[in-house]
Amino acid sequence: MDYTIKNRINDILTAHISFPNGSVNKQYKALLDLEKWNMADITLLEWNGLEEIGLVYNEGNNTIEGIPTESGDHKIKLVFSVADSPKQVKVINLIINPDPRSMWKDLPSDVKDPYWKQDDVHTAGPLYGKHAIAASKRGRSHKNTGAFRDDHFELALNIKNNWSVVAVADGAGSSPFSRQGARIACEETIRFFQQYFEENREQELEEIAASDREKINLVAGQHMYQAIKHVYEQINAEAEKHAAANPALFNDKRKSILEYYHTTLIFVAFKKFDFGYLILSFGVGDCPIVLLHHDEAQLLNQLDVGEFGGGTRFITQPEIFHSKEIPVTSRFKVTIQPDFSYLFLMTDGIYDPKFEVVYNLQNAAHWQQFMQDLDGNNEEKVKIDFKGDCREAARSLFDWMDFWSPGNHDDRTMVIIY
Repeated sequence: MDYTIKNRINDILTAHISFPNGSVNKQYKALLDLEKWNMADITLLEWNGLEEIGLVYNEGNNTIEGIPTESGDHKIKLVFSVADSPKQVKVINLIINPDPRSMWKDLPSDVKDPYWKQDDVHTAGPLYGKHAIAASKRGRSHKNTGAFRDDHFELALNIKNNWSVVAVADGAGSSPFSRQGARIACEETIRFFQQYFEENREQELEEIAASDREKINLVAGQHMYQAIKHVYEQINAEAEKHAAANPALFNDKRKSILEYYHTTLIFVAFKKFDFGYLILSFGVGDCPIVLLHHDEAQLLNQLDVGEFGGGTRFITQPEIFHSKEIPVTSRFKVTIQPDFSYLFLMTDGIYDPKFEVVYNLQNAAHWQQFMQDLDGNNEEKVKIDFKGDCREAARSLFDWMDFWSPGNHDDRTMVIIY
């Protein structure tokens, strides 16, 4: 073999070539830039070691591409020749990182715990003129340690005279019994309104809504105030009872017993009338309620984040009832809407990765993108068919909640009325 060719082959064999790192289950594509590598004079014969890890050489566009299936530091062999020389083999390292999703554990929660509840739930049901679907999924960070699902929701559809109530709560991760606080918050909201409608106390509300749009805000606020006071008192009663029976569990003297049950709470009570939908809404914390009609999005509660509060508030904080900074009356809202396309209630496990900031909750373009996401334009290709059976839609919503978002691994809960 010519001495010049031998030297050239040696240069190629010792030259440093690096491919960009890939990740398991994530599309990979690397351009083979022979000129950049000073290898434009070689005859590329074949690649060995690609197919075993899910990759192929695409001669048409001179790329290595595919979806890697095996993590590790792989030795890829480039078979080439120079000026009709015998076959030569150059070994190139290709690092494929593991799929971060595979590194999370899925440990069950303790079913013997007195405050145990299901790790994951979903449900659906019809209501007057529309449907409701709901799902709540334990976050990856909770699954990884066998912790409980702190989120909770409850639905009461067509309670009486076609009224419906939806409650959603997110227990504080730093509070040991927040999961129970969230459960009580939702259950007692429903229980209050069930009694409320059984006693026909809504008749005054309905009469005023039809005749006096200004007075309805005051009257509805008074009724909703009674609801949240009831919720607060029921959580407090449970806290006192549990602390009396298990004092060793409440050993942090810096905390009141209610702080062990900290939870957010949002709810809506709504009914369709001749003049449209009457929607009563309340919120404390960082979980949004959004009414979507065609391309218009309306936020139905004030979020305790950023400029609105500097941090999350909880229904278990006595100060929310007499705060001068954020009057409790500002937390109640009455909305009269001729019709709506969707009504969303969600916890921050959905809000944070999908909307990020409050502004996006009222941004039409962002909602268009979110609805496309629900329609299957997502990495997992999970589609929620709002035109099909609502039970199947609820199951799809549950599956959709498995979406991957780096750094966002909290519980996820969402209720959709449509």
